[in-house]
Amino acid sequence: AAVVLVPAMNYLHKALVASNLNFQVKVSTPQSLDVIPRPFPPSTATFNSTWNSTIYQLLQFLKNTNSYYMLNAYPYYGYTTGNGIFPIDYALFRPLPSVKQIVDPNTLSHYNSMFDAMVDATYYAIDAFNISGIPIIVTETGWPWLGGANEPDATVENAETFNNNLIRHVLNDSGPPSQPTIPINTYIYELFNEDKRPGPVSEKSWGIFFTNGTAVYTLSLSSSNRITGNSSVTYCVVKQNVDSGKLQEGLNWACGQGGANCTAIQQGQPCYIPDTYQNHASYAYNDYYQKMRSAGGTCDFDGTATTTTVDPSYGSCIFTGR
Repeated sequence: AAVVLVPAMNYLHKALVASNLNFQVKVSTPQSLDVIPRPFPPSTATFNSTWNSTIYQLLQFLKNTNSYYMLNAYPYYGYTTGNGIFPIDYALFRPLPSVKQIVDPNTLSHYNSMFDAMVDATYYAIDAFNISGIPIIVTETGWPWLGGANEPDATVENAETFNNNLIRHVLNDSGPPSQPTIPINTYIYELFNEDKRPGPVSEKSWGIFFTNGTAVYTLSLSSSNRITGNSSVTYCVVKQNVDSGKLQEGLNWACGQGGANCTAIQQGQPCYIPDTYQNHASYAYNDYYQKMRSAGGTCDFDGTATTTTVDPSYGSCIFTGR
């Protein structure tokens, strides 16, 4: 099948050109991260040499047609098959303490999420063919919410945390360390559970919705909350990739001496999940900022916070803004 892949893509492209649709419709094909045997460290990643001929033809096609490399990237599998090498916080986009920072020893780039490292590994593998300028789209990523006895990390809490943190992560329109100016367009796998799918329990349990249409957990598609008509409404939120120790200090101050109302981020309350310093500190910082800005209160918190016109509210967790 591999030998006919690129010729088939060429036929499709020629049909689009003949219909004058080649600028509106691009031709590509999703690739599993498995075609890169050793994705870490990203800077040394290369494609499986068995597929070199096909991959090279594919990359040349994508380059020549201004198309995209489609990547299926699953930190869930990277974590569960990693034999404890990487902490689960790294897979779930949670902040890592400074002593556990993940660093590429060759480039000294810091990776705050396994997701970014997977994308960067693919960029470096493409670069190994001396080809550049092909943006990557993540066509599948997600986290299962249920697993069997040997799948303890497939939980509703982890799935909700991963997907909500993923959305927040990609909404900043930045890329991985090697390509910071290229946003990572991403598709979540998947909308509905496939309850008849064979294999482990987790294979049936990637959906955001049950087959009857009810939600498995709350997902915040925050882009729908972007402020378009009233840019004067501002919020105070945590900056990306801030040290968790500084966030904890800022959170403690805001909820204590700062006088912020932090009830909503307590366990069982609407803003508790995702249970991360990033999420909790954003809520506390914003509550303090909205109450105290008229009296000179700022959105700084030792350099860990910034103002935004993007409403960070999600589900029943509401951030006040003015």
